[in-house]
Amino acid sequence: MTPQQEIGSTEHFWYRLQPEGPYIDSQRDNKAFGHADGKIFLSEDNGLTWPHSSPFPNSRNITFSCILKNGNIVFSTRSKLFLSTDDLKTYEQITVKDVDGSDYIPHTPQDADKPGWYFHTLSGENTWDVNGVEMLVWGNYCNVLGGATPVNIYYSTDNGHTVKIAYAFGQNPYIRDGGSASGVPDGTLLGNPDNPVFCRHVHTVAYNPVEDAFYACTGDSDRPDGFECHWLRGTYDAAQDEWCWKVVVSDHLNSRYKAGGISFVDGELYWISDSNGPEPYDRGIFRCAPSDLGNPEAHTLLFNPEIESGNMIIQDNVILASHCAPASPFATGIIVSLDAGQTWAQHDLAEFGPRSPTRFHQKNSDGWFRMDLRSGWIQHAEVLFIKPKDV
Repeated sequence: MTPQQEIGSTEHFWYRLQPEGPYIDSQRDNKAFGHADGKIFLSEDNGLTWPHSSPFPNSRNITFSCILKNGNIVFSTRSKLFLSTDDLKTYEQITVKDVDGSDYIPHTPQDADKPGWYFHTLSGENTWDVNGVEMLVWGNYCNVLGGATPVNIYYSTDNGHTVKIAYAFGQNPYIRDGGSASGVPDGTLLGNPDNPVFCRHVHTVAYNPVEDAFYACTGDSDRPDGFECHWLRGTYDAAQDEWCWKVVVSDHLNSRYKAGGISFVDGELYWISDSNGPEPYDRGIFRCAPSDLGNPEAHTLLFNPEIESGNMIIQDNVILASHCAPASPFATGIIVSLDAGQTWAQHDLAEFGPRSPTRFHQKNSDGWFRMDLRSGWIQHAEVLFIKPKDV
């Protein structure tokens, strides 16, 4: 923490913007990955200093990064994925492998300046210890900015050296590449032509170690020929390097199943709804046994902020979530529980203006959660850190 940083305080947490310097895109323990001015950076003291860097001309288009347990860094621009294994001394482009083992090549966009957000995600936590192996698993939040994009779930089991497609969603007839930023009904179809399950984008992927299973939820709309809001459950066979995915629930955009922030605590499933569209809205932070996901009567409503809220993280009995700024009476709305959901509070960090906090990372070695502040709900703006107070 540098002297010039201003620290704000609420009853429940301290908060601050990141210090001047590279945009801190991700963190893990004492490390932080950042980018600025045609370069990428690595810090080993939570962003105080940046001893490692490398030229990266397309840094302004970085949309995803993840620091792995062994120190490798996976990061992406809009349609290209990269790996560094040596603290950013060097990096190489990764060619993703399709489900059949062939090279997965991004499509040729109608507008070269809108190639699509192939790897951008809303979740800050994308790695898990799965039977003794760290797995990186994430889905792309796309078709909002950057061009029309096929929707996939990706994974790596070898520290980012190989990245493959775990699940490829079908071709969405309403989101085609016609050269627009978010897709149009006319243009090039994108996605798996053999999969009838289509969506706009993935909201969250998370792992439940009790079941040894992954869950993913998607958005966003009700279409004449099907829903875009789905929940999927996937299991991974490491010996065969094969996935088995099933759609557990598909529902309307104003239901609790239009959601994000999937988390598991002691085998229980938690999520937060960003229900919108026609009223009435089915919003809140919910908990249930995973087997009861499809049965709303078995869900426990822990808290209802009565606002679209699609981002959440749970760590050490702290639950942090956020408002979607365009739908909120708050400028920058934070939802917090310091006692595992027994009591709740909401705070407006109004000094930051209309911002939607997203990409929540677990606490660094100094005890600070990290999150993006997005203008609107998706355009990159600032980086916010929150440190919970003792209960």
